[in-house]
Amino acid sequence: MTDATDPNDAMQGIEGVLLAHRDQIVRFLRVRGAGDGAEDLFQDLWMRLSERRVGPVAEPLAYIMRAANNLMLDRYRAARQRELRDAAWGEAAAVAGPSVERSLISREELDRVNGTITATGERPAHVFRRFRVDGVAQREIAAELGVSLSTVEADLRKVYAALAAVRRQFDAS
Repeated sequence: MTDATDPNDAMQGIEGVLLAHRDQIVRFLRVRGAGDGAEDLFQDLWMRLSERRVGPVAEPLAYIMRAANNLMLDRYRAARQRELRDAAWGEAAAVAGPSVERSLISREELDRVNGTITATGERPAHVFRRFRVDGVAQREIAAELGVSLSTVEADLRKVYAALAAVRRQFDAS
């Protein structure tokens, strides 16, 4: 028997609710202004909730919808801050390019990220690139590969988890 307060049980519960109410959550994100980016936000929401260690949640759907709303607010705030920052920097900052050192570091980080994506496997890497780089919808990718939508989502989660680990390494350095 498992303990009812086991965090793994809580995450399986949250993930189960995410899967069961996926369409509803994506619609909610679209209505809140995500538009075509709702699928991306759903994946981001999944990753955020998967990384958190929470106890049992009395109303998991309400918890998830609140987290989705908070994610949208974060996006709005980040976009606003980006607009203000870009306006403050003006064109002068755009003319001055990155230093040689920063360019080398960026190339090394990019190589590390590409290696991480490739290490997740051929199909997950292909799915990730088609979705994030080419902008192809998840349903279309599933049809192209002859797999289910949940398989595409699982592949994306696998790559996102690997990228999250790399990001934590970058943040620690």
